[in-house]
Amino acid sequence: MRVRVIAFGVLKERVSPATATVDLPEGATVGMLLEQVRATLQERTQGDCLRGIAVSVNTEYAQAAHILKDGDEVGLLPPVSGGTACSNATHAAGAFDESGGRKEIVAVLTHDPVDAERIVAAAKSGEDGAVVVFDGMVRNHSRGRRTLHLDYEAYEEMAVKQMRELGAKARERFAVRQVTIVHRLGRLKIGETSVLIVVASAHRSAAFEACRWLIDTIKQTVPIWKKETFVDGAVWAPGEPFPEGFPVDAQETRHEE
Repeated sequence: MRVRVIAFGVLKERVSPATATVDLPEGATVGMLLEQVRATLQERTQGDCLRGIAVSVNTEYAQAAHILKDGDEVGLLPPVSGGTACSNATHAAGAFDESGGRKEIVAVLTHDPVDAERIVAAAKSGEDGAVVVFDGMVRNHSRGRRTLHLDYEAYEEMAVKQMRELGAKARERFAVRQVTIVHRLGRLKIGETSVLIVVASAHRSAAFEACRWLIDTIKQTVPIWKKETFVDGAVWAPGEPFPEGFPVDAQETRHEE
């Protein structure tokens, strides 16, 4: 059988080609695939770059024992930087459902500047007692180095799905009315918004808690990566470690059945 393997973030520079079709025996697992990829990388002394990564199968996180099928799409996901993919963030400001009401969850990826004021205004409703906003911006320095710009990329289909799922979990967990998540992709200048989270709720405590939980979880689990360009070079940001249970270490999958 054949599966399509796509490497993201820093792995694109170490796994060549970044997108490839791999032949595997029937019944092969994610762990077996990683061992095959690792063997190829070890020939170039880059085998350790798989340590701590997560794997997706058809845009869902998967573990080493997951059995692959012909035609599966497998993502190799390094730790991340941290709705319907839209080409323009203003769609978030005009997000309505088919009945004419506002959507309870809006999740958007965009290559255009984020219109925070308009998006926040669109999230508000007369039943809300609070709207809490997290506006993540590009700063001019990182780890003691002057930053020129950032570049964000995503596994877009999976990122949208994860963002929508987190919005649904936030509504259920914190009993908030509405969640909007907008993340910018492409090249961002200093001072531009990279991620905007808006939480509307009847009560301020729930809105604060939900907003904090959302940004912390997004930076750990949503497949979006950041490349930082400094005055003296460019590097992929190391990203937040995946939560327990997400990483699949190829060295630990050698004997998976």
